[in-house]
This record gives sequence, structure tokens and C-alpha cells, in this order.
Amino acid sequence: MSKYLIILFLVFCLIGCATTVKRKEKSDAYQLQDRLREVEFQLEQKDEEIRALQEELENIKREISSPITAVEYSKPTNREIQIALKNANFYQGPIDGKIGKQTINAIKEFQKANGLKADGIVGYKTWMKLKEYLKQ
Repeated sequence: MSKYLIILFLVFCLIGCATTVKRKEKSDAYQLQDRLREVEFQLEQKDEEIRALQEELENIKREISSPITAVEYSKPTNREIQIALKNANFYQGPIDGKIGKQTINAIKEFQKANGLKADGIVGYKTWMKLKEYLKQ
């Protein structure tokens, strides 16, 4: 009889151990599922952020790539450059429509005074500042 009791005891112990292992496995599986849901949620948030940044980038690209229209920028004539430089007190020579040394030096001085690259060439940035003096 004691053999039966020992065998019976061992059987119950083994059943209890197996149940504990199964419960632990289920608990681990639930934890992994919860973690997976959390990671998927974070991934969805990052995807939304990426979509928003891509849209913003596309808007910036459109703004940059849109050409400057003739209304926004029209190339100035030599006379207009000389008149504007004279009105801004950078040019003292005649308004003859000829870009000589005196006009180029005046352009460079104007560019330096306005924080522009002093290359003596009236490009877009220089003209945008200089044309304000044309109206005077």
C-alpha cells in the first residue's frame, strides 16, 4: 500500500509540475502578445510621422522648384541699375547705360553694404535689394 501511495504522490507532483509549466508558458505568451501589440502601435505612430514629413518635404520641393515668374523678377536694364545705384548714393557717374569700372565698383560697394556677395554682378538677390531705390 505504501508503494501505491508513493506512486500516487509522484503522479500528482508530476501533474502539478506540468500544469505550472503550461501556466508559465501561457503567461509568457500573453506577455509577448501584449508587447507585440505595443510595438505595432508604436510602428503605426512612426508611419504617421513619416507620412507627415514626406508631405512637408513634397510641399517644400514644390515651392523650391516653382520657377520665378516674370512678375517676380525681370532682368534690369543697365540704365535701371545705374539709376538705382545713384539713388542709393553708391554711383556718381553718368546714366549712360554702360556698365564700366565705376558702375561695377558701385555695385560691389552696394553688395558689401547689404551683406551680399560682392562680385559686381547684379543677380537676383542684388536686384531685389537694389530695385527698391529705382522708385525714388
